[in-house]
Amino acid sequence: MSTISTLAQERRVAVSAEDGARLAVREYGRRDAALTVVLIHGHCLRTESWTEVRDALLRDNPGARVVCYDHRGHGDSATAARHSYHLEQLGHDLRAVLDAVAPTGPVVLVGHSMGGMTVLTYADQHRHEIGTRIVGVALIATAASGLADAGFGRLLRHPIIAGFQAAVRRAPRLMQRVKQVACTVFAPVVRAAEFGDRQVSPRVLALAYAMHNETPIVTMASFLSAFMTYDRTDVLPALSAIPTLILCGSADLMTPPSHSVAMAAAIDYADLVLVDGAGHSVILEQPARVAEALTRLVSRASGHRTLNAVLAAAA
Repeated sequence: MSTISTLAQERRVAVSAEDGARLAVREYGRRDAALTVVLIHGHCLRTESWTEVRDALLRDNPGARVVCYDHRGHGDSATAARHSYHLEQLGHDLRAVLDAVAPTGPVVLVGHSMGGMTVLTYADQHRHEIGTRIVGVALIATAASGLADAGFGRLLRHPIIAGFQAAVRRAPRLMQRVKQVACTVFAPVVRAAEFGDRQVSPRVLALAYAMHNETPIVTMASFLSAFMTYDRTDVLPALSAIPTLILCGSADLMTPPSHSVAMAAAIDYADLVLVDGAGHSVILEQPARVAEALTRLVSRASGHRTLNAVLAAAA
């Protein structure tokens, strides 16, 4: 069930997930477009993280439709039960979004960080759609497994994380107030993790900090457990059937390039793009480079779909 309101070229949709959680969705471009590109944001971010990438995609691919949405507990989407903050549920939420706004036709799924994990989870849940419904995938600054084995991800194993989660469960309101102070104190660390060693405009930094600060502490803490056990390496070979883009910054400390290289090695003909000097927030820092790679993916996906249609007709 959904309700739609229109503002300029943006259509806002409220989609109900299977458990009733309300997901805030935004659509751009023609509803009858031949291809839908779905942009899925990362942990503690929101739809706005895609703004510049989205605008470039719409400009360079006027025949495509772009869909963005906020994960449960993020942005304009509703909060949900703590136990629902895991990647399996995010895969189901993506299903609800597609059923509501793109029930038919081919889709290209694009995920950044936790969004990439959501894409892989969805692909694992719906393998029969790879090559039919799902005609392209982009995995940006993300991993298929082993998040706690490299980079800042190693902190997931530190006892302080378990203590932090326990404190949030016991006193979420108090911890929310503490978080607001801590975000200011640890801003330099966040900047290094998100943006690497390149100069970033104050506007981009302000947007990144605001998105982190606005995410409820329960949302932030609850997803950390899911990252510890996450492993979708077994679905990677199946993506060999479709055009796949894997992109990350060379200075990404959250999901180091080793993760992207490992994923690319498991997928035949994957397009591996390393953005020199960029950090984990490559979609904010280098949106033009990201959009360029995504436009190439959309072109490959459209051509791949056309070739398959011709071969099917000739068979």
